[in-house]
Amino acid sequence: MDNSADSSRMKKLFKEISSRLDKMGQLPAHNADKTLQEELENRGISRRDFMKWAGMMTAALSLPASFAPLTARAAEMANRTPVIWLHMAECTGCSESLLRTEEPTIDSILFDLINLEYHETVMAASGYQAIQNLENAIKKHYGNYILMVEGGIPKGDEYYLTIGADGRTGAQECRHAAEGAMAIFTIGTCSSYGGVQAAAPNPTNAQPLDKIISKPVIKVPGCPPSEKNIVGNILYFIMFNKTPPVDAFGRPTWAYGHRIHDMCERRGHFDAGEFVQEFGDEGAKNGYCLYKVGCKGPYTFNNCSKLRFNTHTSWPIQAGHGCIGCSEPNFWDTMTPFERPLGNTPFHTAYNGYGADKTADSIGTAVLAATAVGIAAHAVVSSMVKAK
Repeated sequence: MDNSADSSRMKKLFKEISSRLDKMGQLPAHNADKTLQEELENRGISRRDFMKWAGMMTAALSLPASFAPLTARAAEMANRTPVIWLHMAECTGCSESLLRTEEPTIDSILFDLINLEYHETVMAASGYQAIQNLENAIKKHYGNYILMVEGGIPKGDEYYLTIGADGRTGAQECRHAAEGAMAIFTIGTCSSYGGVQAAAPNPTNAQPLDKIISKPVIKVPGCPPSEKNIVGNILYFIMFNKTPPVDAFGRPTWAYGHRIHDMCERRGHFDAGEFVQEFGDEGAKNGYCLYKVGCKGPYTFNNCSKLRFNTHTSWPIQAGHGCIGCSEPNFWDTMTPFERPLGNTPFHTAYNGYGADKTADSIGTAVLAATAVGIAAHAVVSSMVKAK
């Protein structure tokens, strides 16, 4: 075959494979019957021809020839679950947490499990191209993508969070993206409960996502949440094609079903009345309980003490500072001061009528106050026993 004929044939293959990719990309990943390779084989396109196409695409992207296998792999993964990740008023700590996942690794997530269509931090596009990418992703995968939102959503005056040349607000972008989502996750305390942006006096009127949209939301709080809680919820949905069971605050029970206090490595010291009285004292050196220097573990539901951070290496309490309750609603207002026990503070500022002990739709302030006082009393009694 001469070069002209070969070139013509490759152009046809290029057009055919590109067409199949486009159609495959519109299929729900969890419902797709066939892989891309099966689709191509059914149309008489061999693996060799597919790899030639991958080589052409690699060259078209001005990449080294060694990238051809990766290009092929990325194409084969085009029908994986599409994910759109929006950034609102946030510090990007939740995205930083995600990028540090190891089981599975971030490259495995991106190339084997999900099709990350839009993420402002890790994508190359910016400006009008980024906005166009978002619109294209919503249109292409309408009804079949997962929406993940990071950051609180201001509802104050327009200038607090505007996007693009048209000046649309973050709230408008969230509503627009939520319309076509098959599942919605709020990543971090800011999008789950408002976070530091919503702390008093909340000048931007920052709100959690479920106060902005009218669709169900699965909340993955934390400041930031561990990468395991982020990835675990994605994997749960991909594997079971449904969202996980949640508690009264919309948090998945597999991750937020137990108190920090219940699984804490320092719990034995709490029961024995062995407490850190001030940072740096002998108790601190001996790993005593941090309750008296403000640990909010008894009131906080999360799995930090079990899974830890940075490849199971450590977590705040192991490092010597008490839990600040960052996975609880309104923790910036209800858990402060962070270095004083909650049981020793006026309870009207502690939970405002709801908190970590809530297991139903509503619960009285008195019950929660009793819980805080009870824990404080336990700490006092156990300290007295220890002293004797």
